[in-house]
Amino acid sequence: MTPGERKRFDDLLDGVVSALPAGITRLLEEVPVIVLDRPTAKMIEELSIEHGEDMSEDVLAGLHSGLSITERGIDHGGVLPEEIHLFREGIVELAGGWEQENADEMVAEEIRVTLLHEIGHHFGLDEDDLEELGYG
Repeated sequence: MTPGERKRFDDLLDGVVSALPAGITRLLEEVPVIVLDRPTAKMIEELSIEHGEDMSEDVLAGLHSGLSITERGIDHGGVLPEEIHLFREGIVELAGGWEQENADEMVAEEIRVTLLHEIGHHFGLDEDDLEELGYG
């Protein structure tokens, strides 16, 4: 991803976040959103182990790590905090790329869906729940 594409993506992300309801933006003050071009090799390895299959060929747009609020208890002190990762390259690919006529709108929508998908994991929703809600 070029520096210009990275800035374009980040500007779209800022617009998406600013358009979210206040309750969700308050949540994002508690759960950091980390934006990377692509997942790290360690992330891919951990996902492959978790899913029992090689995830290296999958297009990954986002990742929620840590315990959702439905899994937390008093015995979870010292557990690493939650994080939401957004991956620029995966989101742009899923949106259809920068070359299309309405690329900014398509990428912004994919950012919104991916971010809400990962926030859904924060609240304990699984993939089937998110699919049913239209955030699959």
